[in-house]
Amino acid sequence: MFDLDKLVNDYLVPFGLKIAMAIVIWIVGGIIINVVARLVRGAMTRRAIDPTLVRYTESTLRIALRIAIIISILSVCGIETTSFAALLAAAGIAIGAAWSGLLSNFASGIFLIVLRPFKTGDMISAGGVTGVVDEIGLFVTTLTTPDNLRVYVGNTKVFGDNITVYDANAFRRVDLSAQLAHTVDVQDAIARLRARIAQIPNVMSTPAVDVAILEFTPAGPVLAVRPYCHNRDYWQVYFDTNRAIAEVGGTAHWPVPAPRQIFMPPPGDASKAAMPVPSAAGGAAPASPLPNAPTP
Repeated sequence: MFDLDKLVNDYLVPFGLKIAMAIVIWIVGGIIINVVARLVRGAMTRRAIDPTLVRYTESTLRIALRIAIIISILSVCGIETTSFAALLAAAGIAIGAAWSGLLSNFASGIFLIVLRPFKTGDMISAGGVTGVVDEIGLFVTTLTTPDNLRVYVGNTKVFGDNITVYDANAFRRVDLSAQLAHTVDVQDAIARLRARIAQIPNVMSTPAVDVAILEFTPAGPVLAVRPYCHNRDYWQVYFDTNRAIAEVGGTAHWPVPAPRQIFMPPPGDASKAAMPVPSAAGGAAPASPLPNAPTP
């Protein structure tokens, strides 16, 4: 005969108590997690720790405490947690093998936070991308490029490549060049450019503007033009320096640089090369610069 009291007392009541206890543990545990995370975040913020590291620590703490709550609930419900731990470990191995790339990004993110080669707000060049760091996430680093594009770069690629931090030093150098013609007075050009570029806004007086001969080309000497400025003013100084080079050249009436070639005739043919060659119209055509050029 069906015994309802036995079903209720032996099965439903204990099961209901376990469910109620699990709900209480979940709710109370969630409150405790929020309180602990808030306290940890406040303590780290007061110590002026990097915001990215604060978010990392808070997220890791929440995940670890949530797993502990789940294990406690399983124990209350009568589920053997030892078997569950073994199952979780096996699942972790399988997931690790399948998601090796993601775990590599995660490990690289941890190293980026601990070693701190750069921080949020820095302008960097890493993983083939140049931009301002918005966030160093668990798996990717978020950058905003100068043309206002948001790019997500895997932490493995960032950490495994060369990292250039443009904001690490107080100022940087702008590297430009000015091509001169052969007939331009080089020393006068250097003095004019140095004086004009020093007047550009946001160009630093110390270090002073560098203007010097960089190399010689068939078109004439090339000057290296190198002002110094703050990182945030780089592109303004870059474009203004190019404009200043053009203005100085126009004011001084520098000729357009062009390659010059001098043809030297073989010994004994100089008089022949200089002789006028009759033209088809009966006049005299100018002598050809080439000693063995065909007669028109």
